[in-house]
Amino acid sequence: MLWKSATAICGAMLLAGSADARTAPSKVDGTKLSDITRTLASDEFEGRAPGSPGEAKTIAFLVEQFKALGLEPGGEKGGWTQTVPLLRTQVDQSAPVTMMIDGKGQSFAQGKDIYVSTLRDADRAQVAAAPLIFVGYGVTAPERNWDDFKGVDLKGKVAVFLVNDPDFEADAGEPVAGIFGGRAMTYYGRWTYKFEEAARRGAIAALIVHDTPGAGYGWNTVVAPGGENFGLAGGESGPQALALQGWLSGEAATRLFAVSGLDLAVLRAAARRRDFMPVALAPAQMSADIAVTRDHIESHNVIAKLTGGKRPDETISYAAHWDAYGVDPTPGPRKGTIRRGALDDAIGVAGVLELARLFAAGPRPDRTLVFAAWTAEERGLLGSEWFARSGLYPADKMVANMTLDVLQTAGAARDVVLIGAGQNELERYLADAAKGQGRIVTPDAKPERGLFYRADHFSLARRGVPTLLLMAIGGGADLVKGGRAAGDTWVSDYTANCYHQICDSWSADWDMTGAVQDVSLFHTIGAQLANGKQWPQWNADSEFAKLRKTP
Repeated sequence: MLWKSATAICGAMLLAGSADARTAPSKVDGTKLSDITRTLASDEFEGRAPGSPGEAKTIAFLVEQFKALGLEPGGEKGGWTQTVPLLRTQVDQSAPVTMMIDGKGQSFAQGKDIYVSTLRDADRAQVAAAPLIFVGYGVTAPERNWDDFKGVDLKGKVAVFLVNDPDFEADAGEPVAGIFGGRAMTYYGRWTYKFEEAARRGAIAALIVHDTPGAGYGWNTVVAPGGENFGLAGGESGPQALALQGWLSGEAATRLFAVSGLDLAVLRAAARRRDFMPVALAPAQMSADIAVTRDHIESHNVIAKLTGGKRPDETISYAAHWDAYGVDPTPGPRKGTIRRGALDDAIGVAGVLELARLFAAGPRPDRTLVFAAWTAEERGLLGSEWFARSGLYPADKMVANMTLDVLQTAGAARDVVLIGAGQNELERYLADAAKGQGRIVTPDAKPERGLFYRADHFSLARRGVPTLLLMAIGGGADLVKGGRAAGDTWVSDYTANCYHQICDSWSADWDMTGAVQDVSLFHTIGAQLANGKQWPQWNADSEFAKLRKTP
């Protein structure tokens, strides 16, 4: 057990007490980052799945670390944690989904042709001869004068969507080009938005046609959870959850459209026009009757704080997610294996603890600093969403959030990769801090993957809090050793082989210099904000600008 080395995080690091020293570059310790990551990604923590024995060990470890640093409890009721009620479901993977066409049933095998799950709190997921309606990209965006639904009634029907945005595949000459940011994904392109929209409109089920470029990941990533899904079990009321939600493989979707007398390729092009009209996949009907195993789980966020001396009600938050995928329960050769989540996101939690150590050792800030480790990010940003809903720290009093989710371990870099470029004024702070290190800011190389909407900061961004995200898989850094090519190779190797997989493990071969650089940027920015009166704003053309009221 590595408690001894990880607990060393509480070692003192005294900063000068002058106002100028408050914004001095941080001295992040790469050895501590590595040790904490190694501990959290060790077998003892069993992959840190919510509700598992690994969660209990993780929560105890994190609380111990925050206590050792001399921080204050920042959770609910004066404690270190915030309870997050989760619903876990898992559908029977052996049950097929049937498409009835002209009285003949065509079986769609789970995992091969289709991937489905449910968030209904019921013993069976049932869909009985429901008509299917193709609704293009499923976007309703009045500010862009776009509506894919055109008033179609989805009650009791199955909505079929394309992934990503209407202009993702558009050529430069098409009228839609640029309306949704070009290849840079907006929230309308995310699968979460599409499922939410289908539920709001009364659909009984929803399926997204998978393609790797549009989704940003392959079919193997879609089916990895094995029919498992998680949702929040309480809080805000809303529409009834879909009986089934999921994905059609590209090949299966093409076949389904063809037997319905439709050409999917032609409809893809049609969906890129404002005058697109929903199309019924008549006479196809979908049926399914699948057993569901469900559990109610009490999971936890861990929250610490350093109360500000002058404006304690104004907050700056640092956060990462503590959860990974746990022990694989599915039958087969992978059963019992652990997905440890070292880079995703034990190293981010290590970064939060390092930031907490540095601030705790320095002068008391004017504003309150909040340090959080979220649960259930891998299950849909659920821990951070619960926190944002709860108002434990009101969004209108939160100056900024800085989230760490996958830091690169390939060495020093000449730049820092920014996810979601063009969103808010925090980018100027990042550029200034990077300049102080002799570095520059490089925008995400593949904004079409929508990484800005796939990490915990988004739960706060959608409530108006300006955010910054450190996520090294947004593109290869320009490494001091090997340049951009070496950075791209590191990202490609990790995302292709280890992202959400068993080999995301700690390694003694890591070069922590780049991770230290990036965490140091967040310390510099946080020190400026914590001891200033600035309120960074969203850019006027950001989709979140209307949510922020200037204090």
